[in-house]
Amino acid sequence: MANMSLFASILGRLPKANAVNEAGGLAYQLEPKHALAQVAATGTFNNAFYSTAESQLDEVLKLIDTVDDNQYLAKLALYAREKAFMKDMPAALLVALSVRDTELMHRVFDRVVDNGRVLRTVFQMIRSGQFKNKAGKSRVGLSSSVQRAFQRWLNTASVGKLLSASIGNDPSLRDILRMARPTPKDNARRAMFGWLTDKSIDKWAPATEADLPVEVQSLIAYRKSESEEAQALIAGGLDIVRWDLLSDAARGPKVWAVLARKMGPQALRMNLNTLLRHDVLATSAMVDYVADRIADKTEIQRSKQFPYQYFAAYLNADDNVPQKIKTALHKAAEIACGNVPELPGPVVIGLDTSGSMSSPVTGNRGRGATSKMRCIDVAALFAAAILRRNPASVVIPFDTSAYDVKIDPNDSILSIAQRLAKYGGGGTDCSLPLVVANQKYARRKFAGMVLVSDNESWVGTGRHGSTGVMTAWEAFSSNQRKLSRKAAPPKLINIDLQPYQTVQACERTDIMNIGGFSDAVFNVISAFLADNNQRFVAEVEAIEL
Repeated sequence: MANMSLFASILGRLPKANAVNEAGGLAYQLEPKHALAQVAATGTFNNAFYSTAESQLDEVLKLIDTVDDNQYLAKLALYAREKAFMKDMPAALLVALSVRDTELMHRVFDRVVDNGRVLRTVFQMIRSGQFKNKAGKSRVGLSSSVQRAFQRWLNTASVGKLLSASIGNDPSLRDILRMARPTPKDNARRAMFGWLTDKSIDKWAPATEADLPVEVQSLIAYRKSESEEAQALIAGGLDIVRWDLLSDAARGPKVWAVLARKMGPQALRMNLNTLLRHDVLATSAMVDYVADRIADKTEIQRSKQFPYQYFAAYLNADDNVPQKIKTALHKAAEIACGNVPELPGPVVIGLDTSGSMSSPVTGNRGRGATSKMRCIDVAALFAAAILRRNPASVVIPFDTSAYDVKIDPNDSILSIAQRLAKYGGGGTDCSLPLVVANQKYARRKFAGMVLVSDNESWVGTGRHGSTGVMTAWEAFSSNQRKLSRKAAPPKLINIDLQPYQTVQACERTDIMNIGGFSDAVFNVISAFLADNNQRFVAEVEAIEL
């Protein structure tokens, strides 16, 4: 008779944990491509609860060296920018490509560098000397190939895009122009480059001040205006000039009211406190305008905004921001829920409320720059959004205890998220929501489970050297298969909000690990539950270059 302690059938389904996570708990190591995708979709090169900015950079560089697939790096750079809406990570991948495959770097450069901020980030990363070629030599300047990419961007960018790129310093657009040395395509561009680099007009020859684009000439006139009324008049006609390029010289509330009307819905949402500070919200007419723009249903549906954006604005809004505008944020979040896909069936939502989830979701960036949006806020919003679109689902908050919470799916999504975010604060046992589901909802059918966490489970272990999550998932999955009979088997989706490289459940046909907190995550979850096997790495590799 075979030794049942060694050859029990469950062993084939419970792989031993092969790593230890940052919190000291058993975990599974992601394979390099997946680990790099996880970091690219969540990392910000800022201090997190269990990692520093320096350690993140070190891990990214090691992973890039490990992934010997330049096409994958190029696709991941595009995924991180276009799907996960990250800024620093796609820039880092682009710089890595610049020392490994310049042809691929050129193919994706203009899509990754879609604005001046990313351009400056790429430039600064190159100057840092952190990225090395296979011979171990650091790049600290622009090679001829990279220089051509910068020159192309600078010569093809619209006037509005160049003006937007001039916002910010260290490095400034002036620094970039002086090192990239683009050859102007005409006198208008020659005058533009001369003005942006603060060269005296006689050095623009054969271009003159008259060759400057009309928008730049109007901007100069705006900055020289001595009255609030004159500024407001000029600002109203500067259609392609971003409001924040005008704000530093604005002379009063009348000008700021004009700037507010130049802002798009997202800029308004992000700058409510600025508008309050400059007395823009002192009149009912402007309050009505801002509220209506923020909650514009057509715009929200067109831009496919995720409720996260409105929750962040709500958390950051000053107490004196008018209630009508705060109500508009609630309304906008409700509309944005329509952009979240409906899942094939109800799910169990495991919501990590442990102490580490109180850290800022984009890392600590120093006083005044750190986001008020914590990991727990994002996780709670994910849970609320899923619950709103799939009201038969169940939310189980947990740390080292599972919390019994009754949520009305018809409540405001921001109210649900705020309520859920108040639970917990202790250690982490990611198996608990599955354990509770096995005990409390054993007779209910679910399409699967969505676990939203930073994956730093360290309390409790599983059977046969597995993690607690894997052991509890096996019991949950087995019970669901009995209930469903011939229906599709349940799926486990583990959403990781932080740039760590270990997970609590290993990748299999019924388990997917995905990183990030953009609306793209919802589409991957929906496809996976619908049995499309759309996995995270496959999602990246599906990007067309």
